[in-house]
Amino acid sequence: MSDFGKRVRLNRILRSPGKGSLIVAFDHAFVLGPIPGTRNAVDQIRKFLDARVDGLLLNLGLMSACSGSFQRGDSTGLIARIDWTSMWKAFAEGGNRQLYSRMLAKPEEALRHGADAVLTYLVVGTGDAEFEAKEIERNALVSRECERVGIPFFVETLARGTDIPNPADTKWMELHTRMAVELGADVIKTDYTGSAETMRTVIEGCLIPILVLGGSREKSDEGALDVVRGAMKAGAAGIFFGRNVFQADDMEGFLKRARAILNGRDVASAR
Repeated sequence: MSDFGKRVRLNRILRSPGKGSLIVAFDHAFVLGPIPGTRNAVDQIRKFLDARVDGLLLNLGLMSACSGSFQRGDSTGLIARIDWTSMWKAFAEGGNRQLYSRMLAKPEEALRHGADAVLTYLVVGTGDAEFEAKEIERNALVSRECERVGIPFFVETLARGTDIPNPADTKWMELHTRMAVELGADVIKTDYTGSAETMRTVIEGCLIPILVLGGSREKSDEGALDVVRGAMKAGAAGIFFGRNVFQADDMEGFLKRARAILNGRDVASAR
């Protein structure tokens, strides 16, 4: 079976070598509720599109509800989150440690909504063998379906659990990113190790592009931009930021400065 459809859609999101992709994750409200920066979703999505970000991660319902934000000439690739996990609350302070994951849609349904790619979680290190077996099974099934319908498969790989003091440990990073490769992922979204040197080790050992996620809001926009710098120095394919974008002190300015770094230009020129 030809992978032509996958390649065409991936080209809408991933940029040419030497230039990193700028992708905004805007799927947080489904798990965290309407946190700051997500309340006026229609206006926020329009701002992301006006900034010409390379990709935008949404749940299918929000894609439908905010369809009026998309206009002719918009070139931003749409990535559909098609699963849910209890992991974020299970390991939070006071969490009940109960782990579940559920599929919300199939890749073919995401295509009908206009998505250029789909994304799912792959969580390891939880200490729950049954949960992780199901994680592997459902990701394998999504991968096969993505091959069938010709849509790229992004996997958000994470190590989380009470026995993992440092989720960015390269031992865990190399494990779960390789698992995603073996399952058939096309692109990985994962943690930043904390330094360009250790992140490079993970990236160089991986066979597919890695996009660095932003995680919790950094203390300042400068702190978030330092992650962008480190990711690009390490050889990442780009960044996948959420709260560090839509909760930035100056979102439009942050996006311009991040783009400058991703394009290999001195950040001072974007100020």
